[in-house]
Amino acid sequence: MGTVLKNFIYFNEQDELITHHSLYMKDGIIKELSSEISIDEKSIDLKGAYLAPAFVDLQLNGGIKVYFSDTITEEVLEQMYLDHLHVGTVNILPTLVTTSLQNILKAIDVVKVYMSKGKPGVLGLHLEGPFLNMEKKGAHNPKHIRKPTDEELKTILDAGDGVIKMMTIAPEQFTDYQLTLIKEKGIIISAGHSNATLEFSKSSFAKGVNCVTHLFNAMSSFGSREPGLVGATLDSDVYAGIIVDGFHCDDTAVRLAYRLKKGRLFLVSDATFIGKEDLEMDGIQFIHQPGRYVNSEGNLAGSNISMYDAMKHSVIKVGIPVYDVFKMASEIPLKLLGIDDRYGKIKTGYFADLVALSKEDLSITHIFRRGEEIRKGVSQ
Repeated sequence: MGTVLKNFIYFNEQDELITHHSLYMKDGIIKELSSEISIDEKSIDLKGAYLAPAFVDLQLNGGIKVYFSDTITEEVLEQMYLDHLHVGTVNILPTLVTTSLQNILKAIDVVKVYMSKGKPGVLGLHLEGPFLNMEKKGAHNPKHIRKPTDEELKTILDAGDGVIKMMTIAPEQFTDYQLTLIKEKGIIISAGHSNATLEFSKSSFAKGVNCVTHLFNAMSSFGSREPGLVGATLDSDVYAGIIVDGFHCDDTAVRLAYRLKKGRLFLVSDATFIGKEDLEMDGIQFIHQPGRYVNSEGNLAGSNISMYDAMKHSVIKVGIPVYDVFKMASEIPLKLLGIDDRYGKIKTGYFADLVALSKEDLSITHIFRRGEEIRKGVSQ
């Protein structure tokens, strides 16, 4: 049995607002999208809401009360995913922050087992660290930050084959050979927690670094004589994730990045928690403040937002057109992953991962995962 969605508006691939269409989904796939659907099956009236591809988060650390890097289990992974699923994030890369080799191998195994069960939603693993620059460590635990050795890197890559989809590294800590090892596995190499110069950053882009982690944060900043990793990113076609919560980046910085990197800039939550509790992990304190987390030194230690919050802030506070924000929250990160041929568009043949949002205030009204209604009628 399929489902017909009626009375919604959406943006097509030319950014045109389309009205008076219906959508038929069955077996998790969008089967038909047109103004004339006469299928006699279950129908849902979306009451004029925006229909958009469901959100995708490539940098997600925790849920309401769980934190993956603190408790590396399938149960925590599942709970973290479900917490975000109910605010519109249907596909994720759970993120493991700087830790021991033992914990990295454990996280790889947990994600591998989870994915092997055929559950939708977890697309792989994002390793953020441990091969970072101590000068830009942010809230990462300095006792685990280290330079890569060929032996350790090969151990991680062999164990994580097909599971690790993204690695955040400080490229200045790597040899060309080590970068090649990662690239040959098809893993996205993202520069972050890096103090690379403009020249070195651009050189690393040419060697396979094709993304930047949480643009502006924990990286060499833009200066008039030394534009650093920020300047190199803004002056290139590499992808960049950005945390739009009003704390990690000023709204003006987000607007400028959007203008310079439209089509390559995407949203991430970098959510520590989306609850409101403090935690301690591996000796590092994460202290909750409204909208963010800080460590004991008062430095930013992750966000307190979901992708839904980032999307809404991008539209209402930053002023990015809603059709581009929808792409930044779904299509663009999926394109970076190389799976935008089945995910991230309202188009026949694509997975029916969808979110409906009120046109008046962007509150979520419905969430669909592979055509299954996850949530309805709950305002934000």
